[in-house]
Amino acid sequence: MDRNAQEVFSNMLIPEENIATMKYGAQVVKGQLKSALSDGDTQNYDLDHGFSRHLIDDDCSSGIEIKLCQPSTSNHIRIYSLSMDELDWIRVIDHSQYLGRSWQTLYLPAHVSRYIQIVGTHNTVNKIFQIVALECMFTNKTFTLEEGLIVPMENVATIADCASVIEGVSQSQNTLLNKDTKNYDWDSGYTCHQLGSGTIVVQPAQPYMIGSRWLLLWDCEDQSYSYHVEVSTNQQQWTIVAERTKVACKSWQSVTVERQPASFIRIVGTHNTANEVFHYVHFECPEQQSSQKEENSGELGTGDTSLASQQLDPHVLPGSNSYSAIQQHQ
Repeated sequence: MDRNAQEVFSNMLIPEENIATMKYGAQVVKGQLKSALSDGDTQNYDLDHGFSRHLIDDDCSSGIEIKLCQPSTSNHIRIYSLSMDELDWIRVIDHSQYLGRSWQTLYLPAHVSRYIQIVGTHNTVNKIFQIVALECMFTNKTFTLEEGLIVPMENVATIADCASVIEGVSQSQNTLLNKDTKNYDWDSGYTCHQLGSGTIVVQPAQPYMIGSRWLLLWDCEDQSYSYHVEVSTNQQQWTIVAERTKVACKSWQSVTVERQPASFIRIVGTHNTANEVFHYVHFECPEQQSSQKEENSGELGTGDTSLASQQLDPHVLPGSNSYSAIQQHQ
């Protein structure tokens, strides 16, 4: 089929409705455990049921394929390939070089298609690609793509967006992402790591083009911190995007750089004028504007011009010393 001949097909367009469901006559025609993908259930799944799957092979010949009831226009889906006739496939999303988890919200230029193919290329645990749900629709929402990735306008480092803190120590795993920038003290409300031996890593659910980040360093006492920020698409190769190891930083920190792909954001504390632990309270990307941040504008910036020369004090909280601060949350 000529890829430029899509317009010869009459097509269905139902804005803001998921058409990849049994309600609209969609069916899974390729893959294992086919019935799970189109039943609309995104809650009841575990290690044994509630998902469709395929084996990951070297030539990417396997996959999961969904047939829509008729040719349909979509621009908001969780897929990798589209086709009208199962012969000529158009690759519309390629995340084979990125790691992702949980919900993947993908946008693309509008296409007419009847078949959707998802091809898993990598799993960090085994050679099986598993998918619980798929949504396919046409949306009137505006979106920006750069290098095939979404440029988010709203904070995507949230629990609601399935982001997760995968390294770092705290009483609750995703404390950094709970949007609470008020309720923290010496004992709770922050995430930390031992200077020289640990890091804090945030993983959004999917790769994004990100240019800004917003951090709140723990500031219940008058200490200063130094740190740097890195990004990665695969958790193997890291790029430093902000170097603040030579300045003393306090409270709110705005980190704005040229946009680049990021599946992981790593914050590495390098100095604390009070003790040997790096603590911070809140993280978001991209940076959002709010009245709360206006109120804290006096603390905003890249940090003081020089590090305070101060002896490490094991009695400065959080955590009376760096080791106990980490041990008490494990």
